[in-house]
Amino acid sequence: MPLASTGELVTAAATARSAVAAFNVITLEHIEAVIAGAETAGSPVVLQVSENAVKFRYGRLLPLARAAVAAAERAVVPVALHLDHVQSDDLLRQAPGAGFSSVMYDAARLPYADNLSATRAAADWAHAQGLWIEAELGQIGGKDGRPPLEAHAPGARTDPDQALDFVSGTGVDALAVAIGSVHAMTTRTADLDHALLKRLSAALALPLVLHGSSGVPDAGLVEAVVGGITKVNVGTALNAAMTGAIREFLAAHPEAVDSRKYLSVGREAMAQEVRRIIGVLART
Repeated sequence: MPLASTGELVTAAATARSAVAAFNVITLEHIEAVIAGAETAGSPVVLQVSENAVKFRYGRLLPLARAAVAAAERAVVPVALHLDHVQSDDLLRQAPGAGFSSVMYDAARLPYADNLSATRAAADWAHAQGLWIEAELGQIGGKDGRPPLEAHAPGARTDPDQALDFVSGTGVDALAVAIGSVHAMTTRTADLDHALLKRLSAALALPLVLHGSSGVPDAGLVEAVVGGITKVNVGTALNAAMTGAIREFLAAHPEAVDSRKYLSVGREAMAQEVRRIIGVLART
């Protein structure tokens, strides 16, 4: 099947008042697991490669991207490729030639005016290349000179008025909002601010994205989709599933040295988690 467009998948989800699941991938096993899980669920899916994943792969985007493209083109469900949390302009400019239909440009660490300016320039360039672009906005530093909180630091919240100004000033296609989720959580205890999400959804006429979704309980994810989230990013949950399965296998088979034995167990655990999460999002 030809590569799908992230923008088209998100738009279709928004029309259906549902959400598309987007999974961060690091290895070929991640890629295969996400596609296998999505095929079993009969659902479209987004494969995401983060800038950190590129750094892990010796700073080279193409090996993992080409593996993702090859796997996606053989999938029986629509699969899109998304370049996630890009801070490097050089990496941003590699996206169109590597098979990505979308990017998430991350300048949220910058003071608000600089974030807006950098994101505006990135959006202009991305749109000229036919890319769909996502950005994020956390909590802006106060007049006392405090720096902005990272968008998904504990306690960060996106202000609806600032978000409206940011979206209008940058022209981005989607916005990741800070409503209580935190990246890299290994416990599912995040308490989302659903009242704030409703205000953001009412103020903004574009798709909203939830990052840090691995730490959100199932009921919280369902309520978030009902409240306006149309793209749900998941990363840590896959790594936890893979690592847990491999640990269990090696504990039971201490003599094992063939990596295929334990990687296949880890891959299947990730595929099951993909199916589970997609099933949760389908409850809305």
